[in-house]
Amino acid sequence: MTLVRPFFIAGLVGGLVWLLMQNLVLGAARTQLDQRLLLTERAVEAEVERLRSLPSVAAEDARVRRALAGTGALQEANIYLETVAAHAQAGDLFLIDAQGDTIAASNWNRPSSFVGQNYGFRPYFKEAMTLGKGQFYGIGVTTGVPGYFLATRIEAEGARGVLVVKMDLRPLQTVWRTADADVALADPHGVVFLSARPDWEYRPLTGLSPDVLEQLATTRAFAGEDLAAAVPLLPGPPDGGDATGDGWIGRIATMPSTGWQVIAARNTSGLQLMAFGAAVLAMLATLALIGMVKARDQRRQIVALRLSQAEALESMVRARTADLAREVEARTQVEIDLRATQDALVHTEKMAALGRMSTAIVHEISQPLAAMEATLSAAELGLDASDAATASRLAKARGLIRRMQRTTKHLKSFARKDVAERSLIDLGAPVVSALELVAPRARAVGVIPVFHPPEDKIEVVAGVVRIEQVVANLLLNALDAVAGVPDAQITVTLTTENGIARLCVTDTGKGISEADLPNVTEPFFSTKVSGESLGLGLAICKAILSDFQGSLSIESTPGQGTQVTVLVPLATPNGAEAA
Repeated sequence: MTLVRPFFIAGLVGGLVWLLMQNLVLGAARTQLDQRLLLTERAVEAEVERLRSLPSVAAEDARVRRALAGTGALQEANIYLETVAAHAQAGDLFLIDAQGDTIAASNWNRPSSFVGQNYGFRPYFKEAMTLGKGQFYGIGVTTGVPGYFLATRIEAEGARGVLVVKMDLRPLQTVWRTADADVALADPHGVVFLSARPDWEYRPLTGLSPDVLEQLATTRAFAGEDLAAAVPLLPGPPDGGDATGDGWIGRIATMPSTGWQVIAARNTSGLQLMAFGAAVLAMLATLALIGMVKARDQRRQIVALRLSQAEALESMVRARTADLAREVEARTQVEIDLRATQDALVHTEKMAALGRMSTAIVHEISQPLAAMEATLSAAELGLDASDAATASRLAKARGLIRRMQRTTKHLKSFARKDVAERSLIDLGAPVVSALELVAPRARAVGVIPVFHPPEDKIEVVAGVVRIEQVVANLLLNALDAVAGVPDAQITVTLTTENGIARLCVTDTGKGISEADLPNVTEPFFSTKVSGESLGLGLAICKAILSDFQGSLSIESTPGQGTQVTVLVPLATPNGAEAA
């Protein structure tokens, strides 16, 4: 292979890539121009349509009609048109009679006022008088300010005239130039009247015929501009929607509502540079590929050796990665076990402290309560039979003391360790005991739980005290949830289904947020204010139920309430006998 041949091949590839990239970048540019064309067309249409109905609406005013008919004051019409134009941000509004003379205008008090000017030669006036509507873009013959004129014919008391709104579209041009959007607008004859490029303004897309130049001169559409001497932007008519000028390409579309031509353009220098850069890169890549092919035979043995070394190294890395993965897994499991053990120790210590504290309290108040009951009993025996009021008060006091004794009895039951105790029990009994235990809290909250007991016994194999502890915890949580909620309710139901005892505690309280719901059964997690709860209640309930092959589930809707469901298997003959 000679030295010339690789460069010849690289040059051939570069030429082909240059042609291909030319087509690709031009296609991409046309797509971008079409999008810009659509956005520009929509923006212009929106600006025009915003005020298209304004002449028709303003023409309905009685002051305008009286001014046209000659039965009203022209000053009233002037002030009305001035007010409407200011509120609608519409440029200028003016009223023309049937002879083309302006009789009222929103700029009546300005030096460049339209009042007294004759616009009968303007196309918008002629179209409105003939067809009822007219539109025209041109440079103002009075003010020298270009604008888009929308006209509507008026008939009032036999008189005819035209109400015209002049829109100033130059703010659109300012926006285009600020945003560097290379777009332009041309009238139906192809004369550019708005453009992001200042050098395009008042230049035709293609050469104008003498008839068109004469028509533009008659209507004075571009008064003061020498269109005959203006250099066309295109060397020839556009190829469909494509246009190619000196150093630029563009896309052209016609707006149906106005007949204007919208032009979106961009410079071709950047496109040529992209195509040339791609061609150079292709040539360099071709030369590099040829060099790689030429050196392939020399490097084959080296590559084979390196591949074998890489395979050996990869095998070692895989083996070491597997060892590390096993080590990480083992350490993770050890950490999990240590954390679980630590949590269990903390829980055990806290529960032990709570048990010792409750046992001491119960012990201290049990004997005084018993002494008080005995004293009240002795007082009843020594009471005169005729003193019924005192007897009633003593009986009530003894009832309150017995209630306190029942409460201390429940606390003693909670303080005893009952992990291993299992027996055949009626599930309704611990539910009733739990309701009695939380009764003082329920009265304080003002919501008494309603229990719907089953018709028959529901027997399960479990511990009475521990089931009672579960139900009491659920009821206390429900009471906390309904505290301060108007018309709140707590309902307890006990049913069976498919060999499972189902206990539901439902409240209409505040509910639990969706973010907190998955964590409420975790130890030490609490949604209550710091210091009010240890966050152990539901965790204890879940652990107790798992000892009896039971489960606990929670459904909640914030602001509507919560339902906690306890499921415990019904007792079977074998299970009851084992218990």
